Amino acid sequence: MLPTVHPEVLAEDWLPPVVFGREAEVLEVVRRLDPPSPHAAPPWMVAVAGPRGCGTSTVARRAAREAADRIRSSGPGLSPRVTSVRTARCRGPHGVATELLRAWDDGFDGRGFPLLEVLAGFLRRLRREGRPVVLVLDDLRPGGPELGPILRAVGEPDRFLPEGEHGLPSVWVVLAGTPEAVRRAEVELDGRWRIGPFVRLAPYEPRELRRVVADRAERALGRPPPASLVDACVERAVADGGGAARSVDLLRRSLVSESARRPGIFTSLRPRRGALSIEPRVVRAIEEAVHGSAARVGEVRRSEARLARAAGETPLPATTLWRRIVRLEQAGYVRRDVRPGGSGGTRSVLRVLAPVDEWLIAPVPPGTPRASVAWTASSSALEWAAREAAPGASAPGSPDDVPGG
Repeated sequence: MLPTVHPEVLAEDWLPPVVFGREAEVLEVVRRLDPPSPHAAPPWMVAVAGPRGCGTSTVARRAAREAADRIRSSGPGLSPRVTSVRTARCRGPHGVATELLRAWDDGFDGRGFPLLEVLAGFLRRLRREGRPVVLVLDDLRPGGPELGPILRAVGEPDRFLPEGEHGLPSVWVVLAGTPEAVRRAEVELDGRWRIGPFVRLAPYEPRELRRVVADRAERALGRPPPASLVDACVERAVADGGGAARSVDLLRRSLVSESARRPGIFTSLRPRRGALSIEPRVVRAIEEAVHGSAARVGEVRRSEARLARAAGETPLPATTLWRRIVRLEQAGYVRRDVRPGGSGGTRSVLRVLAPVDEWLIAPVPPGTPRASVAWTASSSALEWAAREAAPGASAPGSPDDVPGG
């Protein structure tokens, strides 16, 4: 059994930063979405279709991220939101609508509410927030939930909004699944709009599957994987008639089947429900330092100190800031790479696993004693914080010390 350093990258919903063999398809989806100001009239809907395991989910979600990045860079004040729902896990359109509303209200329980009320609540939240949104309706399968009501609600929101309120902020929709399921979703629109022509994906070739599995295994292990492990996962997936999803599932079983019996090993694979109590400036400091990828923890600390002084507040002690970072890691939002650095310090790197604007954060009320917030930290974390607090321990290093994503 190989020691798995980063099991979170083996999670089903983890989005790889590199899409092997599907770069052209990602660009084509983004081109059809045409952010930030599409030339076509709304609603803006694009579909990615192909057999299961060919990368439709990855292409759709990566294209949604790329579209959001283009919207964000198009002008100040535009902070788009990306929301993805795996429809195959939902029970009917009511389940899909409930999951969409939960993205804005984590504690929402759709039981007892009619579908139309849930859709109305979702659209009111979109309008109230006023941010551009890219929705990914993923994992469409034959026999899956009916999507017509959701798509019609996004295309004709005025039917659901209160009297006197009209329209939504810009909303893009990406559908991903089998061709049969996507065609059925288009039929359910009753001829109001067309989703096609679809961006079609062919099954992965074994060579491409090896690249996908090798990349995922290297990220999980923290080092190049044995070729025999990659070949075994790909060969069995091909024999089973599966694709990338099956290959990664076999890899997951090979690497973490034994570790899964240890309590808590999978707690970091998916963000926990419920908001974390963290100072807003800590989140801003992380966002400024990492720029969506990675940064030295020392850079985060300096950014937090600058923001605190600008607000007339005292910067957080190194130990307290480290506990905030540990809490974010436990929620599945970030990952720490703790590395030894210079004398008396470290060159620890903080990586962002989920966009900062999707974190569920509840600001710590002013005047709350730091000790009253329930944080957990290991002894090594506290030792790290003590070293970071030492004079001269936070001197910046060269940019080359931060590895790429």
